[in-house]
Amino acid sequence: MSNFKNVQPLDDFNWEEFENGSSVEASKEDLAKAYDETLNKVSEHQVVEGTVISADKKEVIVNIGYKSDGIIPASEFRYNPDLKIGDVVEVYVENQEDKKGQLILSHKKARLTKSWDRVNAALESEEVVNGYVKCRTKGGMIVDVFGIEAFLPGSQIDVHPIRDYDVFVGKTMEFKVIKINQEFKNVVVSHKALIEAELEQQKQEIISKLEKGQVLEGTVKNITSYGVFVDLGGVDGLIHITDLSWGRVSNPHEVVELDQKINVVIIDFDNEKKRIALGLKQLTPHPWDALDENLKVGDHVKGKVVVLADYGAFVEIAPGVEGLIHVSEMSWSQHLRSAQDFMKVGDEVEAVVLTLDRNERKMSLGTKQLKEDPWEAITTKYPEGSKHTAKVRNFTNFGIFVELEEGVDGLIHISDLSWTKKVKHPSEFTKVGEPIEVVVLEIDKENRRLSLGHKQLEDNPWDTYETLYTPGSVHTGKITEMMDKGAVITLNEGGEGFATPKHLQKQDGTQAQKGEELEFKVIEFVKESKRIILSHSRTFEEGADEPKKRAPRAPRAKKEETIAINNVAAATTLGDLDALAQLKAQMEGK
Repeated sequence: MSNFKNVQPLDDFNWEEFENGSSVEASKEDLAKAYDETLNKVSEHQVVEGTVISADKKEVIVNIGYKSDGIIPASEFRYNPDLKIGDVVEVYVENQEDKKGQLILSHKKARLTKSWDRVNAALESEEVVNGYVKCRTKGGMIVDVFGIEAFLPGSQIDVHPIRDYDVFVGKTMEFKVIKINQEFKNVVVSHKALIEAELEQQKQEIISKLEKGQVLEGTVKNITSYGVFVDLGGVDGLIHITDLSWGRVSNPHEVVELDQKINVVIIDFDNEKKRIALGLKQLTPHPWDALDENLKVGDHVKGKVVVLADYGAFVEIAPGVEGLIHVSEMSWSQHLRSAQDFMKVGDEVEAVVLTLDRNERKMSLGTKQLKEDPWEAITTKYPEGSKHTAKVRNFTNFGIFVELEEGVDGLIHISDLSWTKKVKHPSEFTKVGEPIEVVVLEIDKENRRLSLGHKQLEDNPWDTYETLYTPGSVHTGKITEMMDKGAVITLNEGGEGFATPKHLQKQDGTQAQKGEELEFKVIEFVKESKRIILSHSRTFEEGADEPKKRAPRAPRAKKEETIAINNVAAATTLGDLDALAQLKAQMEGK
């Protein structure tokens, strides 16, 4: 008890409140209030700063001045291997208290939130930012900017086309934010934009010093199907494919290769559009200027077919020196064909120089001149009266065009096809492509025309018909064609006659029909127009009691006196022909 003898009660202690228990409760509220006032006010979904109070491989504990500390996975600080206790870091408050009363923080979201604000600010201010090239992706690269994965298109890496993207992976480079998609949180950056402004100034300086005809050294930057882009040291120029070589170029890769250093000449440039036209072939003499000065019309040259069209072929006889062989100079044939029928691209050909204009740099060639012109010896090879076999080329209403040989054509008039048959159209007589026997009737060397005949291969049967079909004579014939105006009768002795309807009435009063074989009397015979007018009714109407006049039969003639008659409609026997020939000979003797 002696230990407590000096203890004195408090003068202001309220024993009444102590007995009622209110003193303890009040002190707790005051304590809680005082405690809360010492802590930071924290709202959810905001970014605040905190201090690292503990860190290991699994988690980092951060104090933000709140009643409890927040725990953050260590993986969110992987980018910062130097993190240590005491470091101040930004954190995002996800939840003040979870079910366990734990403060939930995120450093990753804090970085993203801050980064998004910084990226948007960089877009507005056109600020240059640093970024780390993480990896390749389709069409470009992925760049880490403030913790945000931004897209760097391949076209925005450099002003020059990039062929090897991998060399940029792992590098930290400067970029400009050029586009942001707020909805999808996509960011596009460019490295090219940083150097374009500087290059633009260089271009203006270079272009201001350019002059037409100036020779510069450049580097082949890009090769396309239409030409080659050359870097002249900050400004690009284009060598069109036609200005690469004096000869024809089908692919620019045949002349230059990427990164090759070449000398070029300025052909033209445009200050406004900043386009520079360059030439490579202009640095070498034009091949026409180096062409053999002794070359003249009539000389033979050799070359390669480089271009082929329907109308002709271009032949390169030396690099950059071409001549045209028109299709009409490929063959003596007068039938114009396509040049593809005679040659193809790549063929080595020999030709004759037809025209040569060194000033205009034009040359025409011919290959048919290597062969003799068939019309030079036409009268010797195809004299009048000579017989030949030709090929039917085409028909017209007035005749048949035939080819005796390449370059030698002729016309058989429709009237010269047959002595006896009336041909309405040549297609009734033969077909295109068929052979046909001909006789040369006339030669027009100047106009390269031959008049030919087919019927002249045989004697004219009308000379015999004249003595056979005398007016009043009766002959047997068959009706082979019926028309409104009458009928065509094929006579047994050869030839055709015609009878009007009134002369086709038979003795019983009926009308003769097609296919009937009857006797006919010759009413009229006209040799010039090859016309024989016949009548069946006259055979019984006039002189019915008198003996009928018949063509007398002559004894068989010798073989050497036989007259051959070519008539497809006639059914004449060899014996009849002999008799006709003998009869003619007897009458001429009288």
